[in-house]
Amino acid sequence: ALSVGFLVWISWEPQQSERPQPRIDSSGKPSGPPDPGRLKLLPTEKHNQLFRYNGLWLFPKKQCECQNVNRPGNYNYQDAYSPSDVEAVKARRQREFQHFQRREGLPRPPVLVAQPNLPFSYPIFGVEVMPLHTVLIPGGRAGDRSLASLGTFNSLADTPDHVLLNFILQHVTYTSTVFRLSAVDIVSVELGSWVARFPVTIRHPITPILYDPGPERKISSLVTVATKTFLRYPRLQVLLRSIRVHYPDLRVIVADDNAQPEKIDDPLVDQYTMPFGKGWFAGRNLAVSQVTTKYVLWVDDDYIFTNDTKIDRLVDVLENTDLDVVGGRVGGNQFQFKLLLEPGEDGDCIHWRAGSFHPLPGFPSCGVTSGVVNFFLAHTHKLLSVGFGPKLQRVAHSEFFIDGLGSLLVGSCSDVSIGHQPKNPISDPKEAAAERSYGGFRANTREQVRFKLALHFFKNHLKCFTRG
Repeated sequence: ALSVGFLVWISWEPQQSERPQPRIDSSGKPSGPPDPGRLKLLPTEKHNQLFRYNGLWLFPKKQCECQNVNRPGNYNYQDAYSPSDVEAVKARRQREFQHFQRREGLPRPPVLVAQPNLPFSYPIFGVEVMPLHTVLIPGGRAGDRSLASLGTFNSLADTPDHVLLNFILQHVTYTSTVFRLSAVDIVSVELGSWVARFPVTIRHPITPILYDPGPERKISSLVTVATKTFLRYPRLQVLLRSIRVHYPDLRVIVADDNAQPEKIDDPLVDQYTMPFGKGWFAGRNLAVSQVTTKYVLWVDDDYIFTNDTKIDRLVDVLENTDLDVVGGRVGGNQFQFKLLLEPGEDGDCIHWRAGSFHPLPGFPSCGVTSGVVNFFLAHTHKLLSVGFGPKLQRVAHSEFFIDGLGSLLVGSCSDVSIGHQPKNPISDPKEAAAERSYGGFRANTREQVRFKLALHFFKNHLKCFTRG
């Protein structure tokens, strides 16, 4: 459902004793609206409700601010730099940001305001043309003579014949003369003293990327499992065995950056080795790049498939909605979060909040959100279009969803889950040593945090971050 709100802050219902009365003419009929001097704005608490979400003030403004940035988990991103370097970094970032805006056609064209009582109709939305093509401008039509400026429409329009004017308006064309993949041109049509402005979108059709699921549309023809492993072969083997129990013919892609790779003996597992310790997100990129099915199911190497790991349910969600990514639960935990963006000229403020925005229509166990746990099904080509920043080598998760903010539509479902292997005491000395070594690589050091703050500041044009 679409909700439309009118942002009118004028109250016509003050105290009964102060209610403004319309002016009355000699006939006893109202002669106009109440005296403007008697109008007043709605109370502050009323219009505050229009622009607040999760306690955040989201009314458009030039600058945004993050409250309580000294609280653990909140950050000012520029603090990752020394004060002497900040201005130079900002200048470089601004130059790159302007280049990004040019490529994306930003800022968008200004708001168009239609003049009242124009004597002819014209399109206000939906005119689209391919680069260098020509289209008819639809909807052009002069008003009836009885509606035409007190009967003087023909002379005002300098057109001797009403039918002729309609014929002309119905055969106006627009030709794109500059090859652009996506752009908006503002067209002006002048008729006497009247001017109509409307947008024409120049857009090249996108070539479809289709995946053939085969005549039976089996899960194995639609989905590939992808994972990244490092120093945890025993846990990876548990994962693979559990997949074979529940999905014997499902292909699995493993990105492996161990120093001494161990061959995986499974004909349906594709193992891609990488330089030692190349990193978490680099491994994700490699694994997803080798997927040839419509969907990819991402799992960590220490998960375990259970009777509740119903991939078909996640497939059903993506097949019947416009979601790009849908996550489930891991070990009973449905980790989902919202990312709320406040634009600002000197960098945007991003706010992390737990939960979802609203239920997903048609799927009562699912909701629309911004980020999910590391158990999700996604359109392969959408994951590839966002990618995983390979600079993030050790600890990273929400960074991917920040990169995809505005281009990935994400959902989360509570009725599909995967298990998390228990961390029982390990008796094998070699395996225990590997686990300790893995823990050392997973440590989120102060230097790594500083690196990620600097990366967000520059790469994502962000100013600050809050978690609430």
